[in-house]
Amino acid sequence: MKKSQEILKKYWGFDSFRVTQEDIIDSVIYGKDTLALMPTGGGKSICFQIPGIAREGICIVISPLISLMQDQVDQLEAKGIRAKAITSMMSYREIDITLDNAKFEGIDFLYTSPERLQSRLFIERFKQMNVSLIVVDEAHCISEWGHDFRPPYRKISDLRKHHPNVPIIALTATATKEVKEDIILQLELKNPNVFESSFQRANLSYEVHKVENKEEALLKWVQKFPHMCGIIYCQTRKSVKEVANFLLNQGIKTGIYHGGLDAVQRNLMMNTWMKDEIHVMIATNAFGMGIDKPNVRYVIHFEFPNNIEAYFQEAGRAGRDGKESRTLVLLNQRDISSTHETVQKQFPPIQTVKSTYRALCNYLKLAIGSGEGESFPIDLKALCNIYKLEVIETYQSLKILEMNGDILFNESVLNPTRIKFSVGNTVLYSFQIKYEKVAKLISFLSRSYPGIFDHYFDLDEVICSSKLKITTKELEQQLQFLEQNGIIDITWKTDLPKVTFLHERLPDDYMRVSDEVYHNRKIRAFRRWDNMQTYLLTSHCREQFILHYFGQDVALCGKCDYCRAIRKEKLARAQIIARILSQLEVQAMSLDEIIAQNPTIQEEQIKNVLQQLILEEEVVFGGRYHLPLRN
Repeated sequence: MKKSQEILKKYWGFDSFRVTQEDIIDSVIYGKDTLALMPTGGGKSICFQIPGIAREGICIVISPLISLMQDQVDQLEAKGIRAKAITSMMSYREIDITLDNAKFEGIDFLYTSPERLQSRLFIERFKQMNVSLIVVDEAHCISEWGHDFRPPYRKISDLRKHHPNVPIIALTATATKEVKEDIILQLELKNPNVFESSFQRANLSYEVHKVENKEEALLKWVQKFPHMCGIIYCQTRKSVKEVANFLLNQGIKTGIYHGGLDAVQRNLMMNTWMKDEIHVMIATNAFGMGIDKPNVRYVIHFEFPNNIEAYFQEAGRAGRDGKESRTLVLLNQRDISSTHETVQKQFPPIQTVKSTYRALCNYLKLAIGSGEGESFPIDLKALCNIYKLEVIETYQSLKILEMNGDILFNESVLNPTRIKFSVGNTVLYSFQIKYEKVAKLISFLSRSYPGIFDHYFDLDEVICSSKLKITTKELEQQLQFLEQNGIIDITWKTDLPKVTFLHERLPDDYMRVSDEVYHNRKIRAFRRWDNMQTYLLTSHCREQFILHYFGQDVALCGKCDYCRAIRKEKLARAQIIARILSQLEVQAMSLDEIIAQNPTIQEEQIKNVLQQLILEEEVVFGGRYHLPLRN
């Protein structure tokens, strides 16, 4: 048995690979640069995780989302594979320790964002690592033609200066012809093997339904799929809550998922949904990345994204088990104009972006020339109130500053308290004897978190204070005492957004927003929205439209709302023809008589059918319609 198949069986329990997976894996194992384009649910992660295990050394995985990184790290660790992620939730000390572990081969997979690759800390450790493979996940982010353009992806090719012979695999589920070419160019892939699976999902229907009342339409569809697993996508947290309340009031049990949930809430929602304890999940686009639930029978877009790439990814989370599934967009008249406004708001005036940068630095009391590598929680509402800023413009300005390579912007999620002992056993024991007031806490931490001398752990303050029979306030005071005395390294819990500065604060006159990040990206954003709008309003096969957008050809799907309507129309026409012919078999009739005999059929339809029958010589007209004489 091949090594790749042995690994597949040992860690994933499968006997064979899906189509193209084995070819991609072999390409990477044998050291070839590789570009893999596979549809959502096509099993992309296995294509780099198996080579990452098979090749000697550490596998560096570059990914754009913390949630996606953490999901894959958790899955690998559950299989007994050593994996870690470097995220903005971590302190400098924690990142330092993680990179040390990677340097000394204590990790098999190291996940990180493209922005982190530019730090001096990462580069110096990377030079000393035994790197086996570099993985660029969601590789479309490297291209300014792509829908999720992230300029820091352009710096990934710099890694080759330090490890020129290490192969790179780039993976994406959504890439047009321009994006594919740009990925190869920007990553400087050397004679890459390119694998492009068909994006066709034969078991899915792509449907758009124009409705007056979206809530009533949604309720009808959900009731149409009782006891079936489905996802309902919204574009904002507010919409998620409103739709969930509406369905709950109708007696439909639902879960919700968005970026504002803390880790406990996210895990609870995910586990109940994965176990089919709830069938309907209402979510923003924060839900779905890296999640492989096979029996999702429908995906409904109550609100839709403004580009085909994102829509295709979200719809593609239905029917991963290969069984028939449906994807639906609920569309009303207001949606087009409101989405257009949303796209426009993504690009506040450049002067507003610069003013936001200055206000942010002043709010954090950051002096010019300082701040590189530092992270700060920020209260967005307080920032806007103090400097008289508009919240949506400020949020979008921060996103532009992130794309411009000035900051990392980790949106509002609950980051738990993370803790690690910073002294050895001997010093800790002496401290415990000397300060009886924290002795029980030290004992609890030592017993509850094996490895806390070497690794950071999430601390649940409620459980901890309950076990120690103290209040959470007293626990906080004891932890502060340990921190002040250098006994622990701690990152305190916060549910505020977090900003990390990627370079020192610039003087106002030096602040520049590149055309690549703003003007060019704005033009392409509206171009993608135009394509999405055309898709929503098209009078053609929807699957054909989507695949053509990605440069692939396919026959009429026969399943989308357009194809269903055509089939229904053909069926209705055939029934009208059969009915008129049966009437003319009895006697010849005038047009008025045929119309009178068929009151439920429109006059125009009858005229069209008779004209077709005359052309086909099935009917003769000579003042009255009758069947031709046959020999």
